[in-house]
Amino acid sequence: MPSAGIWIRLKAFTLDYLWVFLYLCVVGLLTVVIAPNLQDYFNGPAGIAQLTGFLLVTLPVSLYFAIGDSFLFNGTYGKRKMKIQVVDGQGQPIGIVRSIVRTILKFLPWELSHFLVYRLVSLGEGEFPLHLMLIGSLVYLLIFVYILSVIFSKENRSLYDRLSGTKVVC
Repeated sequence: MPSAGIWIRLKAFTLDYLWVFLYLCVVGLLTVVIAPNLQDYFNGPAGIAQLTGFLLVTLPVSLYFAIGDSFLFNGTYGKRKMKIQVVDGQGQPIGIVRSIVRTILKFLPWELSHFLVYRLVSLGEGEFPLHLMLIGSLVYLLIFVYILSVIFSKENRSLYDRLSGTKVVC
């Protein structure tokens, strides 16, 4: 099975993000029109705001990818449309646990950026703490490494694929 290159993976991810965007529109509609009181949770203390964001956004999106990429569906909508699949080292569809680990690693920069944003909003006009600068730097470093690892590795494997023992194949 040949490895899927970065462009086909990017197309699959774009197709998946159309579904994610639609879901985010539903969440927006829910929190603005149907249940505006939910906004209080997003505007509350940083921990509550982040937990609310995690439960309404990160967790459902992560579950979409974790369940979709596992043997249960053999690929998310985008991957199936692009005819690619996440497999283990033996070329077999991955189990749910490995898919969850892969998804956690894949979306680590996204969740770290959420953590950072919630802390920055509550920071106000004060000094910018070093630990927040380091987290921001880590977000960009991880994204950069993830992209470069797909581009420059022989098997087009990202760092999160290597760490989770997976690869994306055609």
